[in-house]
Amino acid sequence: MTEPPSGPPGTALVGQTPTAGEAVQAVHTDTPFRRAMAGMVSSYVGGVIALGVPAAVLLTLHLIDLVGEGEVAVSLGIVTGSGAVAGLIVNPISGRVSDRTRWRFGRRRTWILAGGLAGASVITAITLTTEVWQVVVLWCLAEICIGFQMGATGALMVDQVPAARRGSISGALGFIVALGPVMGLAIVTPFEGAAQWVIVGALVVTGAVLAVAVLRETVPADDPGRLRVGDLMRSFWVDPRRHPAFGWAWLVRFFVGAVGAAGVYNGVYLLQQHGVSRDELDSTLLGLTTVYVLIGGVACLAAGIFSDRIRRQKPFVLLGGVLGAAGLTIQGLATTMPMVYAAIAVSAVGVGIFLSVDVALSSRMLPNPDDIGKDWGVMMLAGSIPPAIVPFFAPALLELGGFRLLYSILAAIGAIGGLLVLRLPELGREGDPRWAQLTVDE
Repeated sequence: MTEPPSGPPGTALVGQTPTAGEAVQAVHTDTPFRRAMAGMVSSYVGGVIALGVPAAVLLTLHLIDLVGEGEVAVSLGIVTGSGAVAGLIVNPISGRVSDRTRWRFGRRRTWILAGGLAGASVITAITLTTEVWQVVVLWCLAEICIGFQMGATGALMVDQVPAARRGSISGALGFIVALGPVMGLAIVTPFEGAAQWVIVGALVVTGAVLAVAVLRETVPADDPGRLRVGDLMRSFWVDPRRHPAFGWAWLVRFFVGAVGAAGVYNGVYLLQQHGVSRDELDSTLLGLTTVYVLIGGVACLAAGIFSDRIRRQKPFVLLGGVLGAAGLTIQGLATTMPMVYAAIAVSAVGVGIFLSVDVALSSRMLPNPDDIGKDWGVMMLAGSIPPAIVPFFAPALLELGGFRLLYSILAAIGAIGGLLVLRLPELGREGDPRWAQLTVDE
């Protein structure tokens, strides 16, 4: 295979403007790699627990107390769907705000800490709710606060981690996406009621504080000017015609994200499809999540390290998307709990492989070095939109064909997402005209 044009650092690749991909790749390392990884992992642990544990079980149990088991599916859809909408709205805005922050504490560190502390407070307050609309409001606020924390964490990775080393850190963060909920569930399961929510809040605070303690950050000396309403509105757009690689990467995340969007219904799935009792739901979910983490975590870490060594990312995304879709299909067809565990294992391998390189691959497609946080927020939208829209049409699909129909449709969408990665350039081949260009000159 003919190698694409390349050059030393500071040389623009074919199809790129001199200030786009070149500057995005040329990061300034303020924090040594291992400390940077430790800080980002800590922040991710807190953020993933903050949203993952309530979505997995606590919201379901709390809503059962409010509306009863018969109405929990609809109420859960309203709560999680509304929260996901709030999260997708805040992602680009949080990135734009952190890009323009010039406080001495740091552009990204400020919002990692502020988002974690505020998110923990809101999550703990959910225990005081007595109506579904109150849960909706607080869960939306939680998504917004944690969105600031996670968005700043992702932008900091692009700021400080060279592209060639992002596979390892992407694998670690992907592992946390799988490990976080099971860690949280294992910690909160021995407790009951409000104590579970308080513990989740404490874990979020711990993760944010530890992150900012180990991370270091140089604040740009330039004056970004006032942040106007027009700037915020433009935060939601990156032109895919001018930046086609970004557009294709966005679609990959969006379609494969549909597979993970089904996870919020796992509690309802077990209650209604397999007759798991309310008292057994915590332990059953913990068992499934443990299998998911043990298998998916190993796949994620191994694939991330292997990806860096062979300098390839696309095969992992393709295989991960297809396997994740296959696992979800099997889960929809499962008639026994052993089949459910088998389906979860297949999904775990697929999602683990996908997550191992997804962040690393997506970060390479960011087009503008001056808007890393904003552009990363737009990229995060691709993963936020499926959880926002799936809960709104899932009840209708469940009425029409049950979980088999819902999971089959989401699996097909996920498989398409895995195939779309074929349009993206491989690591180090961003200028090859055979694949989508980072930036098309006007």
